[in-house]
Amino acid sequence: MSDQNTPLLRIDNLNVHFPVTAGLFRASTQAVRAVNNFSLDLHKGECLSIVGESGCGKSTLALTILGLQKPTSGTIYFEGKPITGEKGPSRLERAQMAQMVFQDPYASLNPRQTIYTSLAAPLRLQGVTTKSELNDRVENTMKLVGLKPEQAKRLPHEFSGGQRQRIGIARALVLNPKVVVLDEPVSALDVSIRAQIINLLLELKDELQLSYIMISHDLSVVEHMSDRVAVMYFGQVVEQGPWQDVFANPTHPYTRRLMGAIPDPFAIVRGEERTGMDDAPPPPAGYDYYPREFGKHDVYTVPPVTELLPIADSHKVRFIAQ
Repeated sequence: MSDQNTPLLRIDNLNVHFPVTAGLFRASTQAVRAVNNFSLDLHKGECLSIVGESGCGKSTLALTILGLQKPTSGTIYFEGKPITGEKGPSRLERAQMAQMVFQDPYASLNPRQTIYTSLAAPLRLQGVTTKSELNDRVENTMKLVGLKPEQAKRLPHEFSGGQRQRIGIARALVLNPKVVVLDEPVSALDVSIRAQIINLLLELKDELQLSYIMISHDLSVVEHMSDRVAVMYFGQVVEQGPWQDVFANPTHPYTRRLMGAIPDPFAIVRGEERTGMDDAPPPPAGYDYYPREFGKHDVYTVPPVTELLPIADSHKVRFIAQ
């Protein structure tokens, strides 16, 4: 890992708000604060995992890093240079900095395009036009992820789930980015295949000196792959540090609640009660919170406030206890 004092990617006080309109003239009176005063550093060659419950803003953050979502305020720096704002790099330039591996290997590939077409399209957009260079880049990338070059002529439905995820990884690496965002990269795969994909990602990180931002609900995967962990709650980082420290000695009540939610079959057999489940901190002002009873589904009526949770339907928000 490189010098920890020179982050490859720096997120400084990032905010992503979505206006909620109502009335005849669609006036904006409220805002969904998906990402709120978020700050974080990513260093070269490390894997930083972002964990938190659904709706806390992890995916919105990932889209903002990739340039697919415009931030409301704040700045993202890449190698010390700002990449947000009107004077930032173009969308094509951002594509060479960071790419994404999506959660669903079935939905992330065009079923009508061969694998060669899917891998060659980003190269063509970046100005690679010669047939020989396209063939070499596609062939080398497929070999890199453990696929045979002759398989490039096939369509996605001819591959298994693990092979499709390898294709998704190849598509993310074909432009040689320095940052790869992993959005639940193994959650849609069979258990027997997950270890192979995890090992592949770790090998590629070391071989290509990649930096990962991984979004995951599976804390066992986070523990296996991560150098550092950031816990996200209502769009903010409430705790971060080396995964050993966060997992062994969580200091924030919400982190302790996440750790307490990890299934422990041995404790169930012994009849032991889990601790740390109900001491999560109250949400910020203007937010409501889901009930403590497990398995209970409730609909809360949220009064008109200046802030709403990221999942909203008019003035009703549905919460499902984790």
